[in-house]
Amino acid sequence: MKHLYKTIISLSVLAFAASSCSLEDFLYREPINEFDSSVYFSSEKELEMYANGMVNSWLPDYSEPAGGDAYNDLIATKTCTDFFRADVEWDSIRQGTWAASNWSFLRRVNYMLNNMGKAKGNVPDEIYDHYEGVARFWRAYVYASRIKTFSDVPWVETVLEKEDTAILYGPRQSREFVFQKITEDLEFACSHCLNNENNTSFKNDGRTIICRDIVESVASRIYLYEGTFRKNYPNNPATNTPWKTTDNGLAIDSPNDIIRKAQVHAKHVIDNGGYTLVDDYASLFVSDKLIPQEVIWGKTYLAEANGRHDLTKYFHSSTMGQQYSGTKDLVRMFLKTDGTPIDNAGAQVSITQEYKNRDKRLTATVLFPGRTITGMDGQPKFEDVDFTYCKTGYQIVKWSVPDESHFSSSIDENSLPCLRYPEVLLNYAEACEELGEMTEDIWNQTVGALRTRAGVTNIYPLSAAYVADPWLASYYSTGLLHPAVLSPVALEIRRERVTELTFEAGLRQNDVYRYAQGDLIARRYNNKGWAGIYVTTEEYNNKLKFNSEEYSFESAAGGAVNTTTCYPIKPEAAVVNTDWFLTEGNHGYLVYTYALKWQDKMYCRPIPMAAYTINPALGQNYGWN
Repeated sequence: MKHLYKTIISLSVLAFAASSCSLEDFLYREPINEFDSSVYFSSEKELEMYANGMVNSWLPDYSEPAGGDAYNDLIATKTCTDFFRADVEWDSIRQGTWAASNWSFLRRVNYMLNNMGKAKGNVPDEIYDHYEGVARFWRAYVYASRIKTFSDVPWVETVLEKEDTAILYGPRQSREFVFQKITEDLEFACSHCLNNENNTSFKNDGRTIICRDIVESVASRIYLYEGTFRKNYPNNPATNTPWKTTDNGLAIDSPNDIIRKAQVHAKHVIDNGGYTLVDDYASLFVSDKLIPQEVIWGKTYLAEANGRHDLTKYFHSSTMGQQYSGTKDLVRMFLKTDGTPIDNAGAQVSITQEYKNRDKRLTATVLFPGRTITGMDGQPKFEDVDFTYCKTGYQIVKWSVPDESHFSSSIDENSLPCLRYPEVLLNYAEACEELGEMTEDIWNQTVGALRTRAGVTNIYPLSAAYVADPWLASYYSTGLLHPAVLSPVALEIRRERVTELTFEAGLRQNDVYRYAQGDLIARRYNNKGWAGIYVTTEEYNNKLKFNSEEYSFESAAGGAVNTTTCYPIKPEAAVVNTDWFLTEGNHGYLVYTYALKWQDKMYCRPIPMAAYTINPALGQNYGWN
């Protein structure tokens, strides 16, 4: 097997470029060539080893919380990816992710599916079907990512031979057709992958090995994305034509058909998975071991196996990454403990005041007054905001070990959830609402349970006790290309996805895409930047006192520069990218300026020029060149 993994690793780093690769190089390559493939896959052990190798390759790692959910409307960044920048014209030359490495995993999956028949008769049928389900799950998982990126893509379910020119040099298939094939794979995997009740080896506290709970949970995520995106956005973005109902002889599921599948599989996990909510929300993200009561899929880090990462350092660095920071819009999403929203007056208070009587998840997400950590001397101390890497005053703490020795060293051992039970609850709640089947009992089982865990009074949005939030309704209906008039239940589910799942698994960016409201990413504060803390006139004149530090907001015209305790403020009319201003001159919301753009063609990426130069039959996505 050592040769197998060497081969896989070497394939994964091959780059695709028109100058050096042909189309065969990225769609045709034998993924395994250093063992006897004529006899491999003959035993359960060989199926298991190959399947577990896929986990090693594709299980999300620490890079996901280190930026997987950045570049959305609620997280400020130092600069931004070029894709959204107002001063950059994105095109097919800049676009990547069509390299050999982006397709090699699919070759690897298809290789297993095409060769595992040798195990027939050597292993019990249910074990054989389980491993076929695992392989088909991975194919669906990767293809779901491909269509989110490019919409229409080639569908390949065999190991290609060099003479397969019709496929190698053929056109892409429609997103609708490809998703029906994804559905076939997911439904097979959901029906055949095993769980604890069948074989204990397929579900363990490590939460890594693919089992039915993982498959059905991920399926609910994939189906909810695709179903709601098609419901909210009228056209396939690759062609700008209405969604098909049939294609290539295949009947295409309607958006509600797809959402129904999300509902069904989420409900299976709820009813059969045995998961519960733990009391301490914050512990889920800093625990050395994954907490199996709530974590369905995750990655364990073990120091004795050199399994460390640097997430805490990443969130406390002036030089690493994009210096992610929370925004006022993020903080405003969190309810008060009495189950009601804050109003405009509640949003326009000092950061030292706004955490009182709020959802407990707020202080588990951003730095709050009174947060203590272990200092370098091993003694407790207050953690202070550092303005050199916090652009808005709201410093992210969700994934950070509360120990100062981790701030500058890559020594984190906290294990990382990739998918938690609360997401399944919220997938189920949203699917029920989309299908017109929400009830108070379902609400209480899902959103209500999460709010109760967070110390928030559970109020059903259709009850007399519910207090509407005009700000939240306006958030999804004002200044957008596709404004949404949402029911109170739908609005509160959207709120709950933020407060429960922010900065996890890329879910917020996925959500604004599937809401057909990608322009939320650019809109922010008058399309100028990200609004952060509210600075009072007193704090502007006499400094902000937070934990053990004092912070100033000095006029940039007077020569002030950005330091750990100072934001240099310019007049709003004079700011350029990476400047700060206060919305009312000497008080108001602190805005970190960065101009972004959105066009609806951005719901999919352009086909890279390197790819369609070799194969013009691929064509180009609508609106791109």
